[in-house]
Amino acid sequence: MDTLDIKILNLLQDDAMLPVADIAEKINSSKSVCWRRIQRLQDEGIIKNRVALLDNNKIGMNITLFTQVKMTAHGRKVLPNFIEIIKDIPQIMECHTLMGNVDFLLKIVVKDIQEYQDLWWHHLSQIEGVQEINSTIAMSTEKHTTKILLNGEEP
Repeated sequence: MDTLDIKILNLLQDDAMLPVADIAEKINSSKSVCWRRIQRLQDEGIIKNRVALLDNNKIGMNITLFTQVKMTAHGRKVLPNFIEIIKDIPQIMECHTLMGNVDFLLKIVVKDIQEYQDLWWHHLSQIEGVQEINSTIAMSTEKHTTKILLNGEEP
């Protein structure tokens, strides 16, 4: 990636719906150059998706939890099976595989504690190999961003 790619990516991280003409104007380039670069960045998988970020509270999803999951074993099938199952649970927004005392960290967003209880009882605790589940409820979100600091960008 060069400086022009980084400028394009920074603009798209701020507003993924920004028209190519506006991007071209902001970085002093032509629309065709910007369009080709954006297409290349998508084809290479650098741009994975263009999405709208929603305000959880305004849509009634009032509870964010961070859940640590410890597995009983690390066999060839247990961890991949867990990952495949949780991919189909829409309330699980993120899943990170960890090194250390726990195996996974999940970010879960639900409308209320009852929805989380149902998720816990009927899904998470039923997955083969799950030994322990510990959850922490976020009281508030002080910072939420998806923007990645790119090489050459001022912090």
